[in-house]
Amino acid sequence: MVLMIVLKYLYIAGGILFLVSLAAHIYVRVRLRPKEGSDLDEYYYEFEEPHPEYAEYCKWQRITLGGAALGILLLFLVFVF
Repeated sequence: MVLMIVLKYLYIAGGILFLVSLAAHIYVRVRLRPKEGSDLDEYYYEFEEPHPEYAEYCKWQRITLGGAALGILLLFLVFVF
């Protein structure tokens, strides 16, 4: 009985985490991507460190994909048990 309650909460948490991460990832892809007119190409070849806008974009992209992967993992664990 307790296992069923825990699995229900894991199912809800995994689903919400996946949907929120998916929405955040779409937002990151649309809004935080460096624009066409940015100086990204010149900056990349002049310095060894990444462009600040591109580094922020990559960081948020990794965070949202990690959240989606964690949500899918929780959903998978619920279906296995």
